[in-house]
Amino acid sequence: MGVFTNKIDFEVLVMVKNANPNGDPLNGNRPRETYDGYGEISDVCIKRKIRNRLQDMGENIFVQSEDRATDAYKSLADRAKGNEALQKASKNKDNDAYAKVACETWMDVRSFGQVFAFKGETLSVGVRGPVSVHSAFSVIPISVDSMQITKSVNSEAKKDKKSSDTMGMKHKVYSALYVVKGSINHQLARKTGFSDEDAAKIKEALRTLFVNDSSSARPDGSMEVCKVYWWKHNCPMGQYSSAKVHRLVDVKPKSEDPKEYEDYEVNVGTLPGLELEELEGI
Repeated sequence: MGVFTNKIDFEVLVMVKNANPNGDPLNGNRPRETYDGYGEISDVCIKRKIRNRLQDMGENIFVQSEDRATDAYKSLADRAKGNEALQKASKNKDNDAYAKVACETWMDVRSFGQVFAFKGETLSVGVRGPVSVHSAFSVIPISVDSMQITKSVNSEAKKDKKSSDTMGMKHKVYSALYVVKGSINHQLARKTGFSDEDAAKIKEALRTLFVNDSSSARPDGSMEVCKVYWWKHNCPMGQYSSAKVHRLVDVKPKSEDPKEYEDYEVNVGTLPGLELEELEGI
């Protein structure tokens, strides 16, 4: 495996049109909102999409969605127990060897980290990953449209009438621009074996985040990565804090009711010695 040279910060601009980017199960699956009315996409949701893209790119992923599983395992515990090298490390009660095998085997483990604590195992191992992703927030408060929907048939047989489960609600964000922020830590990358090659794959996953991700809540074309900003520092620990780097991107609406990405003004500042790579999304 290669090595990871210098710290990286990144930022992604995502345009949402007539879609539910991340439903809240505690609120009738309405798009997530902050108390101030800004739209939110959880970091867990974003990492799920990154994992899916990496899996599409042929990478081994530990936390696989059940409908996307590329093996016969139905749970994380089964997947871990099915790895002979992991089980050998577990029997030897060697935490370091266990973590090393897990990081070498699965890219999402060496990227995001993972807690291995399953019933029946002799070890409990925690891996801290170098790739951190913030929750994404909309630039301005969102407007949520809701509609009532009906099924054309009962889920279960009823006598001469439709059951109550034929009625439901569907919610969507009419139009909003979301900002995703994240970074890649050199110290943690060294511990998990995360490399520059892995960083390039994360960058491509972000650029193509919504490829092969369509659903009834997110039809094809309703979620779009508009820009990816990728900063590579000139030293392992980075010459600037991630907070200072992320403040370089200033996004403001040009009008009170922006509907398209072009209705936002995006200005990107600079810092001495900090290299920026700007990519168009897909």
